[in-house]
Amino acid sequence: MAPHGFWTKLRLTFRTPRRGRGFWYGLAIDVLWPFVMVFTRSSWQGGEHIPATGPVLIASNHVSFADPVTVTAYVLGHGRIPRYLAKAGLWRIPVVRSVLAGGRHIPVHRGSARATDAYRDAVKAIENGECVLVFPEGTFTADPDGWPSVRQAKSGIARLALATGAPVVPIGHWGTQFVLPQKARFPRLLPRQRVVIRAGAPVDLSDLVGLEQTRDVVEEATRRIMAGITEQLAVARGETVPQAG
Repeated sequence: MAPHGFWTKLRLTFRTPRRGRGFWYGLAIDVLWPFVMVFTRSSWQGGEHIPATGPVLIASNHVSFADPVTVTAYVLGHGRIPRYLAKAGLWRIPVVRSVLAGGRHIPVHRGSARATDAYRDAVKAIENGECVLVFPEGTFTADPDGWPSVRQAKSGIARLALATGAPVVPIGHWGTQFVLPQKARFPRLLPRQRVVIRAGAPVDLSDLVGLEQTRDVVEEATRRIMAGITEQLAVARGETVPQAG
């Protein structure tokens, strides 16, 4: 499928789902969307792999604070409203809290008595037919060359997929780290940077769903999900998947 160009994405602006976004989440989308359209040379590929309806998990690599903006735009442009699993600490930031709560995003309380709440809430969202988006590594990719690491990945998305049977669509994206570098205070809007977002076919976990979630089963599911992300990232970068060292 040919990549989506600027004018295609501009038309998608008027077709993105609006019901269920919540006021503050919807406002944030409407404010930030033009920046994605105007200040990046973005290429959207593989959107046909995101199901139009029904439960779906989306797994993406993470290279910049700009990722939630660009990936949200991509998923919205293909007809779904993403609900994020995000660090609970973000709910303590006043404006961000309003956006996250209004958008029915799911706080992750790591290392606390409430750590299981995110899993339970995510399962409920999936059972309600939602699109749940996860950055499996939990934070920015640590690899200096930007390749996702299965060693860094958390097992949460694998456990969700195994428990619910929801398809896991891998996304690889590249270029946001040049728009908003990790240590930069402000985005670099000019010259416009090329941002590529590419989704692949759902990761095949059919032989694992229904099995007891042993350590080996969860690790294998996690490995497949991270491999799917890496494969899409390689295509987005126009490179080959690096060999494990």
